Formats: sequence, structure tokens, C-alpha cells
Amino acid sequence: MTVKKKYLGIIYIIISAFCFAFMSAFVRLSGDLPTMQKAFFRNFVALWFALAVLIKNKTPIRVEGTKPRIALFVRCLAGSLGLIGNFYAVDRLKLSDASMLNKMSPFFAVVFAIIVVKEKLSMVQLITVLGAFAGSLFIIKPSFSNADLLPALAGFGGGMGAGLAYACVRYMGKHNVNGPLIVAFFSVFSCILTMPFMILNFTPMSPKQLLFLLGAGMSAAGGQFSITAAYSHAPPREISVYDYSQLIFSTCIGFFLFGDVPDVWSFVGYFIIVGMAVLQFFYNNVWHKEND
Repeated sequence: MTVKKKYLGIIYIIISAFCFAFMSAFVRLSGDLPTMQKAFFRNFVALWFALAVLIKNKTPIRVEGTKPRIALFVRCLAGSLGLIGNFYAVDRLKLSDASMLNKMSPFFAVVFAIIVVKEKLSMVQLITVLGAFAGSLFIIKPSFSNADLLPALAGFGGGMGAGLAYACVRYMGKHNVNGPLIVAFFSVFSCILTMPFMILNFTPMSPKQLLFLLGAGMSAAGGQFSITAAYSHAPPREISVYDYSQLIFSTCIGFFLFGDVPDVWSFVGYFIIVGMAVLQFFYNNVWHKEND
């Protein structure tokens, strides 16, 4: 049964990666719309999916305890800022570059878990975090002459925000906060945060653009619920490395839909970051396996 659950977890996390890759593609296909407008519609659609699950399961809309509530607020704020940074990067970078910078989130989650969950950082974890940061520099290519520097930094910041959000989710999980409830609060918070900016800079949308944004929202909902299902079937240390399959999906989608071809330095960055993820995977599951 344990092996079966692990394989189910792998399947779910690959489905999640596929959904999030298409979410980014739909965001970019929606064209020259303000980032805040895209973020609002993405979360507005996901909100209805989360509410449907809460209503179906008759889940009480409340979070017990001051610290879990603070963690929920930080998760919502950090996740919203991370999402905005990711969308800004998706619109201006190659799809695979934006996706990989967002995939810095697991490494930032390790760092923030030290603060939020009071976990200890092993030497291997320190090496993988520093290695992943070095790999991200090959994608960002920090230079004042680099026209893509600002969106690359936004994408990097998006990964950082997502990492903090995941650390808070882990904390809330230890305090038995309902997963769909977290998704619902996050969606409401993000809609409230982005709504004023969307209203001030609202750009009329064609039916095609609206359909693309609805597609982004549905893909995001599929990704969120799939990754929640994945981690309910198996511990993150056993399956998280499979989340990097999103790079394969994003590279293929970016090439066929937008003609994106990452440069050599980006591929070097991909290799380093994925290598650090694989190293962390082997450390957790082979060399230093922990009890569940």
C-alpha cells in the first residue's frame, strides 16, 4: 500500500507540473494585459474551485489559534507577491526560464522552514540551497546591460515568495489547518490585493483573452489540488524532485507555441538547479532517510 501511495503521489505531482506549465502558457497567450489583471482572474477562477470543495466537504470556515492565523496571513501575502512576480516574468522571459526561476521555491522553503517550522539545516541542504542559487544566476545573468534583468529578478523573487508560502503551509499542516481552506483564503486574499490595481489599469479584453485567463485559472486550480493530493499520498522528500518535470513541459510548450529556445547559460542553470534537487532527493531517501 505504501508503494502504491508513493506512485500515486508521483502521478499527481507530474499532473500538477503539467497543469502549472499550461497555466503559465495561458497567462502568456492572454497577451498584453496588465500583470495584476491576469493575477486577479487566475485567482478568481481558482477561488470557485476551492469554495466548491469546502461546500462539498462541509468544512468550517475558520482557523483556530493565533500562530496558525499569522502563518495563514503570511502564506497569503507571500504567495500573492510570488504569483505576481511569476506572472511578470512569464510575460517577459522564455517560458522555461520563468518556470525554472519559480522552481527555486523548494530551496527557499528549506531556508524559511528554519525560521517558521524551526527545522535544522544539514550540510547537504546548505550545499543544495547555495548550488541552486548559483544555478539561478546563470538564468538571471545579472548585468545592467541585460534587458531581461528586471523580469528575471521578479521571477526569482516569485520563487522566494512561493518558498515562504510553502514553509507556512507546512507549519499549518502541522497544526491541522485544512488544505482547501488555505487555498480558498489565499485566493480571496490575492483577489482583494490585486483588485484595486486591476480597476485602476483595467484593459478591455477580447473573448479570446478572457478564455485564456479562464484557462489559466482552471489550470492553476488543477495544479493546486493535484499537488495537495500528491503530498497527501507521499512525503515531499520522496516525490518533490518529480515537480521539476514542469521544466520539460514548459520548454516544449514554449518552443511549439512561442518559438522559445533557451540559451546555453540558461541550460547550464537548469542543469545545476535540477542537479541540486536530485542531490537533495538522494540525501533524503537514500543516504539519510528519515522516519515519516
